[in-house]
Amino acid sequence: METKSIKAFGTEAAEAPLKTLDIKRRAVKAHDVEIEILYCGICHSDLHTARNEWHGTIYPIVPGHEIVGRVTKVGDHVKGFKVGDLAGVGCLVDSCRECEHCKNDLEQFCDEGSTQTFNSPDKHLGGQTYGGYSQSIIVDESFVLHISDKLDLAAVAPLLCAGITTYSPLKHWKVGPGQKVGIVGIGGLGHMGIKIAKAMGAHVVVFTTSLSKTDDAKRLGADEVVLSTDEAQMAAHARSLNFILDCVSAEHNIDAYLNLLKVDGTLTLVGAPMDPLPVTSFSLILGRRSFSGSLIGGIAETQEMLDFCAEHNITSDVEVIGVNDVNDAYERLLKGDVKYRFVIDMASLK
Repeated sequence: METKSIKAFGTEAAEAPLKTLDIKRRAVKAHDVEIEILYCGICHSDLHTARNEWHGTIYPIVPGHEIVGRVTKVGDHVKGFKVGDLAGVGCLVDSCRECEHCKNDLEQFCDEGSTQTFNSPDKHLGGQTYGGYSQSIIVDESFVLHISDKLDLAAVAPLLCAGITTYSPLKHWKVGPGQKVGIVGIGGLGHMGIKIAKAMGAHVVVFTTSLSKTDDAKRLGADEVVLSTDEAQMAAHARSLNFILDCVSAEHNIDAYLNLLKVDGTLTLVGAPMDPLPVTSFSLILGRRSFSGSLIGGIAETQEMLDFCAEHNITSDVEVIGVNDVNDAYERLLKGDVKYRFVIDMASLK
């Protein structure tokens, strides 16, 4: 297959810093869209995968699945995009398209395993897919998203992961007016959960271990802020919440939050702690409560999320950096030193 070489930013080993690499992209096929990448957000999973902390990383790796750019070429059979359009690519670039989940717009749960934007088997070139820390990307139009020109493009990029990761469970569990919704953790995910839940009409209660984040939580849209280490504050919300979105990726006490749910309430985990989280049976059975998880969203729902955010003027709070600052950004990310998402200006790669 015809290919072309482009610049990217990635690493060849778990212990090595990210650096400029040359990678191959396939030629544009009949249903493909070529996108010049303008901005790419940095997700915590980029760091985990680059450093092989989840195991299974194949090197070299080019991370990045929060991609916003402009269409530079389309295949002969492409109908939904034209040269010059703004476009986005999230966590998925393909799936089997035949299983029940794919047919129900739930490509993230594809029975054969969806093709991830990076570090996933490349069906076209062999080897692994390369992500958005690069000059351009070529994706089948079925997995390309329309981006509004009404919002700041750099601040839109994290919506392709953090936005859909929080939107999908909030929608699935029918969050809306008249509901009291908890958001646990104020970070890359949590700050988006606050904004989206508020825009959906819910009364939003934020739980944090840091009292210093109170003002920022309210700026983001929280109606109440609870210091989760204060037993009295936690007790005041017992059996009062319809839904809790848990955005914490570190070990924490799930029971403490389950006990805040009303009868038939649900706590959904979107953070990804490495170690198992113990749950006491009575925290569930005494209130017919549910403890669940959620994984991004399908392509149709991701487009719906982008349209919702454009309508409600929702973007991520970002710090825009150059590509040569990525290694420092990874170290700062480990320390939680960002409010609330790093985004790479890909013009800096040129």
